[in-house]
This record gives sequence, C-alpha cells and structure tokens, in this order.
Amino acid sequence: MAHQRLQNYLRTHRRRHGLTEAELATLLGAASGTKVSRYENFARMPGVLAVFAFEIVFNQPASELFAGTYQSIRIEVQKRARRMAKLLQSRPDAQTKRTIRKLELLRSIVEAKPTSARRA
Repeated sequence: MAHQRLQNYLRTHRRRHGLTEAELATLLGAASGTKVSRYENFARMPGVLAVFAFEIVFNQPASELFAGTYQSIRIEVQKRARRMAKLLQSRPDAQTKRTIRKLELLRSIVEAKPTSARRA
C-alpha cells in the first residue's frame, strides 16, 4: 500500500538549496516570497507556469515536487479510466479499431505504476 505523500515538497527543496522564499520568488518571477510561502504551506496551488519554473529551478519532475497532489490526481484519473473502459466495453461498437485503441490507452492508465515505483 502506498503511503500518504505531502501535497508538495517545495520547502524541502528550497531549504536544501539554501534559498530564501524571496530568492525563490525572484527565480519564479513573483513579486515577493509571500506567494512561495502560500505554495509551501498548501494554501495555494501554483499554476502551470510556476510548476514548470519549480521543475527548472530544482531540476526535479513536477510529479516529485508535488508528489501528494500527483498521487491524488493519478488515483482519480485511474478511477475515471476504469469507469470509461467499462462503459466502452459494454457498447455495441466495442470491437472497432477506434474503440480498441481507446481501451488500450485506458488499460495503460489503469495499470500505470506511481512515479516512485517506476524508478525502483
């Protein structure tokens, strides 16, 4: 069973590199460290541009920097993929090439291992 991950590990990485919140904010293009503090304290989720900036600054994939968020999203997407696959399999056109391709994609989503498990 997978253990519960923190929503993000931004503070850990920032401190590991000796950066202040204000310094990290400068690298992100933010006006002050307040925004970084909100991200680190799970009060706010950064937008896609900030997520990419964090990935660049810390040279870590977003799925690791935001491990808990990634884990929750992965689980929900897998649930939706299972439901969609079940629905597609029950349709009369379940054996068409297009539907088979969809089912293959959905199966790969459902069977995907967490990022950390893939590295092990």
